[in-house]
Amino acid sequence: MPTTPSVARRRYATGRFPITDTETLDRLLGLARRYGVNQRELAVRTRLHLPCYANAAGTISYLAAAAVVISNAARLRKDQQAVRDLAPRREYALSELEFRPIGDDAGRIFDSMHYLRNARRGSSNFGLVDPKTGALVTLCSVSPMEWKRVANQLVRQFGVPRAAIWDVSRVYSFDGAPPNAVSYLLARVRKYLHKRGDVELLTTVVDPNLGFTGASYLASNWKQWMTVRARPYLYYQGRYMSLRQMWADFPSVRGIDELCALDPNATRSHVELRDSLIFCCRIRGATERVPPEDQHRIFR
Repeated sequence: MPTTPSVARRRYATGRFPITDTETLDRLLGLARRYGVNQRELAVRTRLHLPCYANAAGTISYLAAAAVVISNAARLRKDQQAVRDLAPRREYALSELEFRPIGDDAGRIFDSMHYLRNARRGSSNFGLVDPKTGALVTLCSVSPMEWKRVANQLVRQFGVPRAAIWDVSRVYSFDGAPPNAVSYLLARVRKYLHKRGDVELLTTVVDPNLGFTGASYLASNWKQWMTVRARPYLYYQGRYMSLRQMWADFPSVRGIDELCALDPNATRSHVELRDSLIFCCRIRGATERVPPEDQHRIFR
């Protein structure tokens, strides 16, 4: 529902607004123009970091939110420069691009341009590439499923062998990507894995707190099969840190709260986050719809 002028005035007067207020956030994201960065990408990074500075009620001061936007815009501009040699120089039609496995360049792109800024090591990477210049336009990484609780539920409920479940862990498109590039890439990955013969199911996690809806997966005939209760976001020195990175850097720590208690550089979000969505796609045959009442909620 749009914010009425009277409500907006009250929010400005109090100096705080809900981090879910997309109208106010969009105005702040206008700062992207000053930094020459993509507003869509800046929005995702900003939403990832706003909970670090929001209170338990989910509100944040305008000054703090503006600082988050500016910090992420500066980081995004720096990250763009780091992979400038790999970025496409123009817009493409889907018919101009070639599907192929890709190598180390995928790690460079995911480490810089993906909102998590962390490539999944040991993954198989695929992309839509300009066959003339080699420019990567859209890419993704897939790897064997490591999330035990999700994998166990898939085995119990759907009878898929654990070893045959793979995860789409990273997806990224440059500005020059054509419409439907991600859904087309996912379809080609599915076909590639069908020929391999050892994968039966692809999964991925969609985080609605970052503005994601799973539209590209739905367009590729994926279906939502379950949800996962949200875990607090972890930040280290003001930057988001994934659990994978936490365990790599702090192997003796058992969880987010323990790290925050031990290290003053670590903090966590306190606002209530929406559940993550688990989308799935069978490699062979149609992917069945799971009614909402049959979708399990996984507790971490």
